[in-house]
Parts: sequence; structure tokens; C-alpha cells
Amino acid sequence: MARLRFHWDFFGPDALPTAEHFLRHLDQFCMHEGVSGHRHWTTEEKIRAVATMECDERYLATIRDALRPKRAERVLE
Repeated sequence: MARLRFHWDFFGPDALPTAEHFLRHLDQFCMHEGVSGHRHWTTEEKIRAVATMECDERYLATIRDALRPKRAERVLE
């Protein structure tokens, strides 16, 4: 099964701590919705921080509809 990466962008002086806090909510959401086998991380770029979650493609609708990521991409293996 293919893997997908979802991205959420955060801007401003508190972008990184906000993105890290968002990951805690992602964990709670995944536990509540039964999204297993996911992993997540943050990246800090020049003008933003990005929270990223990778999971199996079968969770596409669940993540997309409930959490509305800014971008998504298929992971090439």
C-alpha cells in the first residue's frame, strides 16, 4: 500500500512550538480515529515551520476531511 505525507504550515515567531504542539493533537486524533502506523515530525524553514505526518493511503479521506492539510504527496518507495 502506498504511503502519503500530509503537511500543515505555521508562520510567525511561534511557528515551531505551534507546529510541535499540533503534533500532540495529531497523536490524539490518530488514536481516536484508529490511524495506525503513522509517523510525524516538524521542519523549520526560513519563513515557516511545517508539521508533517506520513501514513498509509487508506487513511486519505479521514485525514483530508477532518484535518484539512495544506499539501499532500505520495511517498515514492
